[in-house]
Amino acid sequence: MKKLVLLLLLSPLLSWSQARKYSNAFLEIGIDARAMAMSNAVIASTNDISAAYWNPAGLVGIKNSWQAAAMHAEYFASIAQYDYAAYAQNIDKNSTAAISFIRFGVDDILNTTDLIDQNGNVDYDRITRFSAADYALIGSYARRSTQIENLSYGANFKIVYRQIGDFANSIGFGFDAGLQYQIGKWQLGASFKDITTTFNAWTINEEAFGESLEITNSDLPTENLELTIPRILFGFGRRFQLNDKYTLHSEMSADFTFGGKENTLISSEITNINPNLGLELGYLNFVFLRTGFGNVKRLTSFSNETSFSLQPNLGIGFLYRGISIDYALTDIGSASGTLYSNIFSLKFNFEDFKKS
Repeated sequence: MKKLVLLLLLSPLLSWSQARKYSNAFLEIGIDARAMAMSNAVIASTNDISAAYWNPAGLVGIKNSWQAAAMHAEYFASIAQYDYAAYAQNIDKNSTAAISFIRFGVDDILNTTDLIDQNGNVDYDRITRFSAADYALIGSYARRSTQIENLSYGANFKIVYRQIGDFANSIGFGFDAGLQYQIGKWQLGASFKDITTTFNAWTINEEAFGESLEITNSDLPTENLELTIPRILFGFGRRFQLNDKYTLHSEMSADFTFGGKENTLISSEITNINPNLGLELGYLNFVFLRTGFGNVKRLTSFSNETSFSLQPNLGIGFLYRGISIDYALTDIGSASGTLYSNIFSLKFNFEDFKKS
């Protein structure tokens, strides 16, 4: 039993024996219930504090004010906790800065490495608890171009810290960049995630394993570097004024990933493309109904038949005196069979609150 528990605990550590192409997956979950309800199709239109995550160029939409935001979500039957907080402030009429914090963690994991004492007896008092958590601190800057009308650009610098109890931890950094451009009533956007390749350098504490490595005849990895290869997200959208009460915003986006063929709608050895569609119906700029479709997966059955799965999302939002309360019913990975999660987020715009 002890050997089995140790192997399960060590399995993610042993996978580091080679530098990995993908890491920091928690930064791909997303933030903001509005964006999640619209299947993340917000790259072209995001213009508030959430833009620091989706497309930093959109931060220029914050005018003469500061904004704050927070979000909490629980995944996998509340086993994993996901938290987000951010603050954004105008620097001048053309530029904005923001800082964001993200944590994704599983707490109170049982550590049974010392379950059996030196005499071979099971001693439950020797069980301790630890957390496995990922943290990201993101600094953002955006500026409106003074030379090209309707163009804005921005960048993120992020510090990533990951910890598995006393067993291992890592630290790394990376950069994102973004562009937004408006042509008439159309909005265009591009976000370049991990544009310089984000890395994490791991440190493993051998003493924390005690005699476990010897008992299980396991070796710790010699390579300690994880790499996150770049992703590119493109989007375009438009807002329609249906009448004096109703508005409709529609947006399409596409997530381009690299590093080998995946089970996406469009896939090849060079790149994979995952399209998303988001819709938002607004009433008097007070209540918003949202839906989105994305995360298209190509599935192959045991009989070698191909089918596709599509993830729908739903949401609702309220905006009053600069306070936005948003809700989304979404799934972080429909192909894995995980249950849908309830996402709530809160945003506060000081300028709109002051005017009210």
